[in-house]
Formats: sequence, structure tokens, C-alpha cells
Amino acid sequence: MPRPSIATALPALLALLLLSTGCGGDRDAMDSGALEERRAMARAAMEEHFANQPSMTPSLREAFERGEITQEEIDAMAAAGELEPFFVFATPDDIPDGLDWQDGSDLPEFASPDAQKGGTWYTAIQDFPRTLRRVGPDANSAFRPFILDDVVMSFGNRHPEDISIVDGNFRYYPGIAESWAEDRANRTVYVRINPAARWSDGERITADDLLFMFYFFQSPWINDPWYNNFYSRNYVRVVRYDDLTFSVTLPEAKPDMLGRVLNLEPLPAHFFDEFGPDFVDRYQWRFVPTSGAYVVRDQDVRRGRSIALTRNEDWWAKDLPFWRNRFNYDRVHFSVIRDTAKRFESFRAGEIDAFGLNLPDYFYDRLPDDDPLVANGLVAKYTFYNERPRPTYGFWINSSRPLLDNRDIREGLHYASNWERVLREYFRGDYTRMHTTADGYGEFTHPDIRAREFDVDKALEAFARAGFTERDNDGVLVNERGQRLAFTLTTGYENLQDILTIMQREALRAGVNFRIEVLDGTAAWKKVQEKQHDIQFVAFNVSPEMYPRYWETYHSVNAYDRAFLPDGSPNPDRRPKAQTNNLQVIANRELDDLIERYRASERADEMRELAFRMEEILYEDASFIPGFVMPFYRVAAWRWARWPEHFDVRISRDPLQYWLGWIEPGKREQVLAARRSGESFDPIIEVHDRYRPD
Repeated sequence: MPRPSIATALPALLALLLLSTGCGGDRDAMDSGALEERRAMARAAMEEHFANQPSMTPSLREAFERGEITQEEIDAMAAAGELEPFFVFATPDDIPDGLDWQDGSDLPEFASPDAQKGGTWYTAIQDFPRTLRRVGPDANSAFRPFILDDVVMSFGNRHPEDISIVDGNFRYYPGIAESWAEDRANRTVYVRINPAARWSDGERITADDLLFMFYFFQSPWINDPWYNNFYSRNYVRVVRYDDLTFSVTLPEAKPDMLGRVLNLEPLPAHFFDEFGPDFVDRYQWRFVPTSGAYVVRDQDVRRGRSIALTRNEDWWAKDLPFWRNRFNYDRVHFSVIRDTAKRFESFRAGEIDAFGLNLPDYFYDRLPDDDPLVANGLVAKYTFYNERPRPTYGFWINSSRPLLDNRDIREGLHYASNWERVLREYFRGDYTRMHTTADGYGEFTHPDIRAREFDVDKALEAFARAGFTERDNDGVLVNERGQRLAFTLTTGYENLQDILTIMQREALRAGVNFRIEVLDGTAAWKKVQEKQHDIQFVAFNVSPEMYPRYWETYHSVNAYDRAFLPDGSPNPDRRPKAQTNNLQVIANRELDDLIERYRASERADEMRELAFRMEEILYEDASFIPGFVMPFYRVAAWRWARWPEHFDVRISRDPLQYWLGWIEPGKREQVLAARRSGESFDPIIEVHDRYRPD
């Protein structure tokens, strides 16, 4: 019998869920009966999804995203039994014999056994998070790493010191998983969950939470297209064998196949028992129970002022190898201090415990080695060289905007952007130039592409090809229609706005007027996500993955609602798509094809060649102007802050990412008393350069 079509069974449930949202998703306004009814309907919608969600091949998924096949056609294929199910419920007897189960126990631990628990770590953020949701609108804020990226546990984690590749995979240590096995021939990874694993509210972590995670991320209700695609395109089957055992099958046996599964983190199905079309509002300020060490309590959310993490004393993994001696602070208190200079003064006053010194102005001038705080040993200075793919700092040009849709103008802006002067004068030679969109990926980084250097003559030549040959009274180039080469240059990096001042001054030499707009970080990100920017100075933090990603930032399905007509020509009615990472709104059919081949490839050598060709196309498109690379991070911290002897791990991006630090008991009071009395200690100025590039 054909399975019921999702198009016929689900709408009735959806209508009921829409009716049950009532009061704009205000659950407090619902009586207990209505709430139970809501939960029953949410559970029915989930079960409907489990029963009817088809497994789509990558080519079918990509045809659907391009608008070449409709949802109705997919539903008909599923109803006719032409598509395999995505969700499968089996028994332990169905697990294949002869699997080679691994647990990473041969790897060394990397936290210090000298670490001590206790104390509050005081820090600051530029702006208050607009939500505690981890996905959906406004979720991708500067606070998100502290409730997701750097705190939650996945099933397994890449070892941050051992970067070797064994059998096509990085080395992994256990997280939520107790053990795992890879069946590369069948593109499947099997996982056993640690029976002790618990959510922060005490509920067990089970395979049902993994199944719910896929349902959740595949749902349009989260209003986050990236997740919808990633969790539909990159996985083709999930099998539940029992409460603690599952397998995930991928469409391709890619070099990092194991990591594609172990890096997953389940979601607490019991917490999302009201999940529905009003998810964004209903869960706006509800902290998700976590597998990790820190929680956010309601009383610690002081809107616009501060927010805090509290260590879960009953955290189930606190004594496990690889997790013990980490997450040592009892509390982490974040004050909202919008201005960098004010954050620095708060640090000098001892009100926050550490301050980033990546900017040369602060490292050399505002806190030099002979500053009394440093010279008297009250404040330590650390430089740590890391080895990881680099954040993509640069100018992201919205190629859907007037004038910026002209490639000659975009190329001219490359030559009009004086990054050499920024590197020389602002960064004082400490940073280097970024050359591609994927620097730091070893053999996958294009070896020959070099960023265009500042050149007024070449800029003027490019602008002339676009019809801009005359200057107005302000020195800005204009065309015959009176249009000026004037663009808004937006950033959320208040601490880097001096870079834009240099750029503004230098660009005018080439006839370009950059109007500088500095917003708070959340507002700036919201603007670029809605594709309302001209040019955005921003960077994506990239994970230390084996190879770069291209789909989310460069595929046309993330640029426009429907980029092309069936004949392949640009859709004249297309509109930029919001809430995606294609910040350049780039739509290129050849690039789309290469991206799809890259995603489908199982061979590293082929992927490398495809990556090189994609970088060449992106270079020619000229909608991204590469900025700078920082091969280290620098931080100042009060003497009571302690770290391991090696300070941090090889692939870390900042000192809180792996949570290796601790507060020496009683030291805060001692250091502050010494400051008042004039007592001094031996200075601490350390450079950890084990991973410094040659």
C-alpha cells in the first residue's frame, strides 16, 4: 500500500496548529487543556513527518530547489512508493555484524589536571541577544557560541590537538556517544549513545532526540533555510534501533563522512513538545535544555543589561575523559558594554577579567608591556598562534543592488580598496592579506590566486568600462546619467571602524565615495541577512573542517527565491532571498553545477580541483574583496585567570572556545589588594608559538 502523501495528511494538522497558537503564540494565555491539545497536535505532526518524509537523492533535492520539480510531484513519487523513507524504525537485530566500533580512548586529553572549579568569570558583549533560540531569525548573534557552538556536546568531537587524518577522517573523542562504527561501503555511521547522557533538566538523551532533531531542522517552521537544506540534502536515512542506538546514512562517502554524523547534536524532543508554526515567537526566550555544562536561568536574563551562564552541578559529563577539567567557572557573567573603549576601561578597573588585544592599538599603545598593570604583574599578556581555517574578513558586495550588479564596478572596487595600507598602518604588519574565500584549508586552498592590490589606475580603467569617467565637485566619479559611484559600507564591528575610515579616504582617490555605517552587531547582521546592504564589512567564523563549504554562501538557491527560469535564463522577477549566507547574492549556473558536483564527490583529489575552479569563478565575479588574516589571537587577563601550561589547543579561535581556563582561588582579592597597596609580582608576557606558521 502506498504511504499517505504528506500533502494530503499534514494540512489538517497544520490548520489545527495554526488555530492553537492563539494569542500570538503566548503559551501563558493557554489553559492546561488547550496546552495539552496543542502538544497532542504537535506530536501528531511529528509522527506524520516520520511516517511520510521521503529520502531524496541529491539530484532530486537540487532539482526541487531550482524549481525544476514541484512539491506536488515529489509527493506523488512518495505516494507511489518511488522514494525510500527518510526515517526508519528497526530493532537491534538489524544492526550488521562485524562492525568495528571505536571510542577514541587512545587519544590524549588536553585539559590541565591542575584546573580548579569555582568563581565567576566576568566578561562583556557588545549588544544583548535578541533571542535565546539557537535557530531562526536573529539567532546567529555574538552570544550564540555560549549557548550552542562552544558549549553543547555533539556525539563526538574532533580532537583539537591531533590534526592527523586516519582512513579519511579526523580523530574524534566521545561526547554524547559511547562508541561509533563507520560502514563506508554503505555510507553509514552507527552510533551508541552513552547510557549516562542527560539533558540539563535531567531527562535522558535518546535516539528519539536525534530523530526529532532531523524533523525540527527539516521543518519550515523554524524559518531558517540553511538548516532546512543542510539536514535534508546531506543525509538520506536515519534508523532507530533502540533507545540508545541509531545509524545515519549519507548520500556520499565523503572524506569526512564520520564527522558529518559525530558532529551532530540532538535536540530535546520533550522540550519542543509545543513545536509548531509559531515556533519563532513561542520559543523566543526559552532556554533549550543542553547536553553541555552551562545553562541560562530565567533570573539571569536582564534584557539589555546582562546575561549569565551557570554551571550545571549535575552535568552528566563532568568527570568523563576529555570533558573533565574544563568548564571550570561556576558562572560566566556577560555585561552589555557597546563601546570598545569603555570595555577596555572596565577591564582596567578589574570589572571584567580579560580583554582581547588583537588590535595593535590596544596591544602596543593602550596596554604596552611597560604599562604599570603589566610591568607590576597584575595583568598578563598572552599571544597564542593557532592553526585553523581563517574567518572571512572582507567586503561582501551585494551584487543585486544598482551599479553593484555591474562586474566592472565590482572589480574597480577591489582596486580602490587599500588593504595594503590597512595592513601596514592599522595592523602594523602583524596581519597578512587574505587571498581567497577559503584560506587556511591546506591542500583545498587555491595556491595561485592572489587578491587584487590597491591600484588607482586599474580602478579607473574598470570604472571607465562601466561608463564612469568624470568626477563631480567632491571628486566622485559620475556617469552620463548623473549617477555617482557612492555606496554605503556597513559594519557591526565598532572596534574596527577606523579601517573603514582609511578605506573611505583611499577610495576617494579612485573616485569612490564610501558612506560609512556602523551599527551594533545584531542590527548589522540583520541588515545583511535581509540583503539590504550595499557592501558589508563582516566575516564568517569557519569551523576547522577538512574542506571549505560553498553551497550556503554561493549557490543561487540561497541568492534568490527562484534565480533562473526553466530555460536557464535569469528570472526577471526574482527577489533576493533573506535569512541565507549568500551575502553577495551571487547566482551563476556554472558555479551551481560545480557546487553540486563538489557536494556529490567522494574523492579528495576531485573535490580539490572543483574547489580551485570555484575560487577562480569567485575571483572573476569580484563580489568579495578579501581582507586580512590573523594567524594568532592576543588577550590580556588579570593575574587570577589561569590556563594550562600550553595555554590553549591547536585549532582554538579564542580562550573561551574550549573552556580550559580557571580562576585561582583567593587570587582575585590578593591581586586587587596588591594594586591598592602598590605591591608587584613578576610580569607575565607569554608568546605560545608552537603552531606559528613558517
